[in-house]
Amino acid sequence: MTNQAIICDHRIGIGLRSPHIQDLLCTQPNIGWVEVHSENWMCDQGPIAERLQEICEKYPLSLHGVGLSLGSADGLNHHHLSKLTKLIERTQPILISEHLSWGSISGKHSNDLLPLPFNQQAIELLVKHIDQVQQVIGRTILIENISSYCSFNESTMPEWEFIQNIVEKANCGLLLDINNVYVNAQNHGFSAQEYLSNIPWAKVAEIHLAGFEEEGTILVDTHGRPIQEPVWDLYIESLRNLPSSARTLIEWDSNLPPFEHLLIEAQKANFYLQGINYVVA
Repeated sequence: MTNQAIICDHRIGIGLRSPHIQDLLCTQPNIGWVEVHSENWMCDQGPIAERLQEICEKYPLSLHGVGLSLGSADGLNHHHLSKLTKLIERTQPILISEHLSWGSISGKHSNDLLPLPFNQQAIELLVKHIDQVQQVIGRTILIENISSYCSFNESTMPEWEFIQNIVEKANCGLLLDINNVYVNAQNHGFSAQEYLSNIPWAKVAEIHLAGFEEEGTILVDTHGRPIQEPVWDLYIESLRNLPSSARTLIEWDSNLPPFEHLLIEAQKANFYLQGINYVVA
């Protein structure tokens, strides 16, 4: 399959990583949009800013953050938020998203997205921080469910109820990561179907699809391989409730394949979005 043969719905996008930028700009495949990690592009000027402007001239852009640490007891990092605000002003993204997680405390930063207990105290903290972000940037953000490998005795509700409360109280949108739903369902022993049946679908503006790997008795959200069939099955199931305007993104962050392989995954999502069974030739 050549890049020129990829015909995608405008709602289908790819996560754009540095090794693929030149491929994207040279071939200009028929995809609807691209998403980048906000923290990689927070330069006001210079080659990085110029490269991002070049991307924005070709495709609608979404900013996906990993550094706001919305769940941190320290509160928001206002220097980071200021840089994000400037990036938003420069690029005018179609979507802005962050994770339901924390990653910093007392000036120390984790290299991972750390989970929170599902309880009222965490809800109040997250709602406060989401509201602060939205007030500063003047835009609604999407919050993403994360993968997790532990649970907390302090949790008083299932994950989907936790998300429902945050979205309702913060008046924000939802970025639903289908891979994370499946990974967590397997790791923590709940039903992925029950999770999806309790999602506030009217608030879902974006879907993430990615690959996981098995590590002993758990599944790990590595974003380092093709999307696996159980995740595709959940995506197909989700399409029954997904708002017609919601966008779908293919994520691939490690063990990056040739650019064409990423486009094949996007084409597969496009088939399912159009209600067409995907058949490998």
